[in-house]
Amino acid sequence: MAKERADILLAKQGLFNSRTQAQRAIMAGLVCDHNHQRIDKSGTSFPSDEQFFIKNSGKKYVSRGGLKLEKALKVFNIDLTDKICLDIGASTGGFTDVALQNGAKLVYALDVGYNQLAWQLRDDLRVEVMEKQNFRYSKPEDFTKGLPDFAMTDVSFISLDLIMPPMYQILKDQCEAVCLIKPQFEAGPENVGKHGIVNDHHVHCAVIKHTIEQALAIGFNVLAVDYSPIKGGKGNIEFLIHLQKNERDGGKLIWPNTPAEIVERAVKGL
Repeated sequence: MAKERADILLAKQGLFNSRTQAQRAIMAGLVCDHNHQRIDKSGTSFPSDEQFFIKNSGKKYVSRGGLKLEKALKVFNIDLTDKICLDIGASTGGFTDVALQNGAKLVYALDVGYNQLAWQLRDDLRVEVMEKQNFRYSKPEDFTKGLPDFAMTDVSFISLDLIMPPMYQILKDQCEAVCLIKPQFEAGPENVGKHGIVNDHHVHCAVIKHTIEQALAIGFNVLAVDYSPIKGGKGNIEFLIHLQKNERDGGKLIWPNTPAEIVERAVKGL
């Protein structure tokens, strides 16, 4: 079996977001091999399927993205105890990690990519890994361990316009969802500035308004909107929208505030 450097494997397996982070952890003595022997050098070679163990470094979740869902659960008052969750765009697994730490009994970790999910989540019996799957084409029958009671999504390079319709079809009735609104992937290229950053707050407002309208048209109730507690990787302000599927009484805007109010709060808070 081919071998690679420890820092490269740690990044590939999603245990760290970059080789640099992996190197720092190795230097700090936080990384062990499958025999629980500490790894001293980033350049040490290991088989590509090596199982690493990471000592507690103070990180609450496997990725910083978990902080976004953490806020949503708190401000939207969402209880995930014993729920089946669907993580759309799972990537490293920040949202999946938060769901498990908040009592979810099962999480479908779905992503169009491959081999990104952190290994401690991949090996967790409560996680159903669904890799190489484009959620746009997902159907209820794909979820063989029960339909989700809660859906959460953090996707890139695709609009929520294409994610929310199948999410509505798959989610159980009377259940909720949280979507991360990323203006850089919703606003259109003409509204995105240098380095993929949206700076115009009028565009932020327009994106939130459009997402609300699309959710209502699909049949979701829009319960609330707030801003993400951290900016995206390139510095973009992002937003959280709280939805509910209600087949008998859906398509209602329950949220009493305006996009402009949330954008103003985000600018002040971030």
